Amino acid sequence: MQIMEYSLGTGMAHLTAYIQEPMPADPEDYRMPAVVVFPGGGYEHLAPKEGEPIAMEFAAAGYQTFVLYSSLAPERFPAPLLDGARALSWIRTNAEQWHVDPDKIAVCGFSAGGHAAALLGCLWNDPVIAAAGISNEKARPDAVILGYPVITSEKGKCHEGSFESLLGEAVEEKRGAMSLETRVNAQNPPTFLWHTAADQAVPVVSSLRMAAALAEHKISQLRYEDYL
Repeated sequence: MQIMEYSLGTGMAHLTAYIQEPMPADPEDYRMPAVVVFPGGGYEHLAPKEGEPIAMEFAAAGYQTFVLYSSLAPERFPAPLLDGARALSWIRTNAEQWHVDPDKIAVCGFSAGGHAAALLGCLWNDPVIAAAGISNEKARPDAVILGYPVITSEKGKCHEGSFESLLGEAVEEKRGAMSLETRVNAQNPPTFLWHTAADQAVPVVSSLRMAAALAEHKISQLRYEDYL
């Protein structure tokens, strides 16, 4: 396995790639599905346990894996969205040399990293991405995996610190637009999410609302056997 670091050209944001070489018996054009892991940390720091250890589990299951170390406060939205878009675009640009199937690239996020992953799932086709010189098609996740994600921004039902870090002084003005259950649309990729009712940091209502929104828009559930 090769481990490589790539700057995303915006502050400290960077991508760590864990690239497995094909086995001798594999065909010359062998491609693997890929997963980009988004660690949590409230858009203020990044949780180590939600980065490389997750990537190694996916690698053991047969994926090319990447960890996105995205922009944090005092950087504000849309920085995390653009970091995710740049990461997926970079992977697709290098898909052949990294033996990645460009049509099987998932994002997997936890807590605030789940918000960042879901943000890309909802807004991959947003004009702000194209305006930054990134292809919307190259930025699209083929699947989204969310673990105890921050989704809703409603006061009293959200992880308030995540939205304060993401939006800064504009938190009251822009929080509604960052409530991602309201941003689900027909172009969202297949999605799998999980949460626990006992979560004391991120209220489970986030995942319940996201699941309802995905069902309303008839977004299919991600099935492992269809993806690997």
